[in-house]
Amino acid sequence: MSQLKTGERVHLVDKKGRQYALTLKAGETYQFSGQTIPHDALIGRPDGTLVTLSGGKRMLALRPTFGEYVLKMPRGAQVLYPKDLALIPMWADIYPGARVFEAGTGSGALTMALLRAAGPKGLVVTYEMREEFARIAMTNIDRYMGVPSNLVALRQNAYDGIALPEDGVPFDRIVLDLPEPWQVVPHAAQALRSGGLYLSFVPTVPQIIQTVEALERATVFGMVHTFETLLRTWSVQGRSVRPDHRMVAHSGFITVARKVEPGLLEPTPRLGEDDREHSGGESVDEDEDRAA
Repeated sequence: MSQLKTGERVHLVDKKGRQYALTLKAGETYQFSGQTIPHDALIGRPDGTLVTLSGGKRMLALRPTFGEYVLKMPRGAQVLYPKDLALIPMWADIYPGARVFEAGTGSGALTMALLRAAGPKGLVVTYEMREEFARIAMTNIDRYMGVPSNLVALRQNAYDGIALPEDGVPFDRIVLDLPEPWQVVPHAAQALRSGGLYLSFVPTVPQIIQTVEALERATVFGMVHTFETLLRTWSVQGRSVRPDHRMVAHSGFITVARKVEPGLLEPTPRLGEDDREHSGGESVDEDEDRAA
């Protein structure tokens, strides 16, 4: 049976599903709206156990999932939403054993997602310029997954360059969560192996434009595409089934590219270029698909 332990991050969940985070420590007491419960009453109890506070309020004590932990953990920089954290390792194709470069570390949410996907045989090198962000990130990572042996965290500015690992082997994947990823693209072109994947996350359209332009200027990146994800939850109460009034809509754009040998793939035409190929409101790809 999985039991709650001292030093663990635990969430108390009320009957409405609201979650409240605490880190278990022997001898301490948790307070909630005038009611209390000793941490010792939680330590040693099964994960998912029902506990009662001093005033009679009942709550579930649970180890948080990764997505739940991220939303409640202390923050320096803004964290990515779980919907993006789930997709980034997939679209960046982070596989067990992958060598991954990340910038910036922020609050550590994306770093943890990359570590989980790369596994113990992989490597994640992460750059963060700001000391306070790096300190919070390392605390968040340690609380949830301990001290990873495959993480190299450095106080470096990726805009100034990307240093290869000690063995000099290029990275398999480069993942960026920075305000100006286009400044890193020339460095990524050098630090990424042939066939490797580049991915960056930005919140605004002007940032997308500059990023894609930088990827095209580098001439070694192809298969460039950008997308966003929207998450809409549903309320299911008996026969009353409808979308929730609130949804996690736009959070940011993900741009993915592949490092390839130039000469085959052409840059995506700009608006107004090759209008003949786009006459009739349909793309060239759609016409070719039908012809095939």
